[in-house]
Order: sequence, then C-alpha cells, then structure tokens
Amino acid sequence: MSNNNPAHIVTGTCRASFCHLIQPKRNANSGEPRYSVTLLLPKSDVATKQMIDYAIEAAAQNGMARLWNGQRPPMLPTPIYDGDGVRPSDGAPFSDECKGHWVFTASGKQQPSIVDTNLQPILQPTEVYSGMYIRAGVTFFPYFQQGKRGIGCALDNVQKLADGEPLGGNRASAQDDFGQAAPAANYGAAAPQARPPIVNQPPLAAPGYQPPAYQPPAPTQPGYPPAYQPPAAPQGYPQPAQTQPYDPITGLPAGGVHGI
Repeated sequence: MSNNNPAHIVTGTCRASFCHLIQPKRNANSGEPRYSVTLLLPKSDVATKQMIDYAIEAAAQNGMARLWNGQRPPMLPTPIYDGDGVRPSDGAPFSDECKGHWVFTASGKQQPSIVDTNLQPILQPTEVYSGMYIRAGVTFFPYFQQGKRGIGCALDNVQKLADGEPLGGNRASAQDDFGQAAPAANYGAAAPQARPPIVNQPPLAAPGYQPPAYQPPAPTQPGYPPAYQPPAAPQGYPQPAQTQPYDPITGLPAGGVHGI
C-alpha cells in the first residue's frame, strides 16, 4: 500500500493482457476512451491477493460512508475473477493463459505512467504489449451508477519487469509465415538480368533525315547505245538510191583512183 490510501496497492508480478496503455480504447458501456490493462495475477502470489481483498474492503467502507447511504450490497460486485472459472460477460471459460490466475482489469481516463525496472519512462510503443510481465499501481473505488453499486479498479502506474510471449490468440506471426527467404518467382520466363548503369553516356540526339548514299551510274557497255539505223523500206516499195559520196576538196566522187 502507498499514498496513505488503504484502497491503493502495488501488485506483485502480473502478466498483462488486453493491453491498451499507449492508445485508449473506447469503453462499450460509457462510450468514453479509456486506458486499460487486464492483470493476470498468479494464485501462488498470496500476499498480493490479500492486499487486494483488504483494498476492496476499504473501498466498500468508503462507499457505505459516501455513496450507498450506509448500506452494503448483500452481493457486492468486485472486479476480481477466478481464471479457472467462467467469464461473467458470457459464461464462457477464460482463455488458457488465465488458468491458475486471478483476473482483474484496471482502467482510467488518463494515461498511466509506464516505466522500466530503472524507473525510466518507456517511450517505444512496441515495448508495451499484451504478454509482458509488469507490476501495477491500482486503486479500488466504490461506484453507484444507474442504480448499480459495486467496486471498480483504477489504473495509476505500470512498471514493465520483463518481456513475455505476446498474447493474441493463435494468429501466426510474420516470422512464422515469412521466416525464410522466398524463392525467386518463375512464371515461365527467366528473370531479367540487371543491366549495368550507363556512365557518362552522352544524350542521344533525335534522328534526322539522312539522304541516300550516292550511287554512280553503271559504266556504258560497248555498242550501247546502238548507232541509228534508218528503217528499211517496206517490201514492194522502191529502195532509196544510194548517194555517191564526194570528196569535199576536189568535188570528185569519193573512191576509185583519180589522176591516172
């Protein structure tokens, strides 16, 4: 007990379940977001259980004096449940991690202080999870709401003592699913090989018009083009007279022997 409040205690080592210490969760009854954690106290921790019973009785005395007009409910509802029994909400058995434990939930509107074993604040959200081992400072209080009287549990502070196996049902972890490197996918074609980067490669210019290469004409074949030959006269028509060539100097017919 601390703070001279008999309804306030610091628990022994508990296991945290349904841990909402970083982000509040909306309360189904009031609709208000609240920070909360369900504490699993081993039944072997008799000293803590005795402190809880004493604190609940102190809260009940406070309720009779302030809220319940001096009357104590014959069946006083408390937040402590037997993990070997059934849940009060639906009558189903508690989960396996609750076996052999006392189960109770502490909550509050303000975020509790969360420290490590050296009393240093824990700032990494991943360090706070369901399954870790903690101690908790809690205060039991009386309530009278909508005609119902009972004892509640307020969450004040949390000290993380050790890591534990995370609680969250039978959901497989990412390590379970992807613990080994996945083989390269093969969909019927070889995986493309990585191409080395091009270093100091000048930018490519846009392709322009390239005129066709000049091709010289083929050399003239002998006898081409052929000499002009006048067409022959049609059969039955007189053939043109053969013109006698003349020497352009003497004016005499060319050919033959002259001057003899």
